Amino acid sequence: MSKKKKIIVCICVCLVVLLLAGLLFAGNYMVSFAIGRTTGTTKVAPPSVVSEEDNRTISENWKQVSQQAQDWGETIQREKVTVKSADGLNLSGEYALNPEPSHQWVIAVHGYRGNHSHMFTVASFYGLRGYNVLLPDLRGCGESEGDYVGMGWPDRKDMLQWIGWIVDRDPEARIVLHGISMGGATVIMTSGEDLPAQVKAIVEDCGYTSVWDIFEDEMDVLFHLPAFPVLHTASVISSLRAGYSFAEASALEQVKKAKVPMLFIHGEKDNFVHTEMVYPLYEACPTEKQLLVVEGAGHGNSYIMNPTLYFDTVFNFIGNYVR
Repeated sequence: MSKKKKIIVCICVCLVVLLLAGLLFAGNYMVSFAIGRTTGTTKVAPPSVVSEEDNRTISENWKQVSQQAQDWGETIQREKVTVKSADGLNLSGEYALNPEPSHQWVIAVHGYRGNHSHMFTVASFYGLRGYNVLLPDLRGCGESEGDYVGMGWPDRKDMLQWIGWIVDRDPEARIVLHGISMGGATVIMTSGEDLPAQVKAIVEDCGYTSVWDIFEDEMDVLFHLPAFPVLHTASVISSLRAGYSFAEASALEQVKKAKVPMLFIHGEKDNFVHTEMVYPLYEACPTEKQLLVVEGAGHGNSYIMNPTLYFDTVFNFIGNYVR
């Protein structure tokens, strides 16, 4: 080989190495940014497109909803509870029993980088209807262990531990799963698992079709980058670091295996987990189902935008299965 060709080969090899190193750096960065545990807040949602008038409605309704939750909280005794995940993590949460004995239970599941307290307002509506309430911290969130957020995928297995905790305590339990945002994706993903007969219905609010889909959208919104090749690399790195790949974590595939009735809810103005995501999820569900799209609501605030419509729909739906 001539000296000139050797130089060209050497330059090409160096460029390939640099590109691979850059790709690995970018993939690692995305995994840490997107699912790495953090005590701070990571702003990932685009600016809301909810109108000023609807935002005023949400603000006024929030005052009433939060006051209701505060008043309800003064009537109950909250207890901490922990379960062990299948892969050895200590998962934390709180539960509250209804003052009058009841076999009705709700597991209320929070969203991305949230914690169990974020579902307390939703839980209050169930508590006032006579339900016992279980509020878990998902892995990598709140007081639960875990270095990575599960985005619903490993969490679907963790939900089986929480369900098992209720069933062990109350074999006659009639359980509803209710999740919002990442919690919505979690309960959809859980729907495809082999659930005990005590799980009677699922309410999912603004869950995404898959982790890949939501991260692909976020790459475009936050970094103005296409999925290839960074998301592909990050997915592989996630499987090594967090134990799951973005590609496998599909709520859409899981809901196809559902055996439990499911209510799908989404905000009409959701530009984070786009409203369009709810339709393929709803269509793919083979069980008894209902769809509610709340006019004017953005991401995760459908129940605040119109509490009466939201919870009338919820309790009318689950009332067919939880008696």
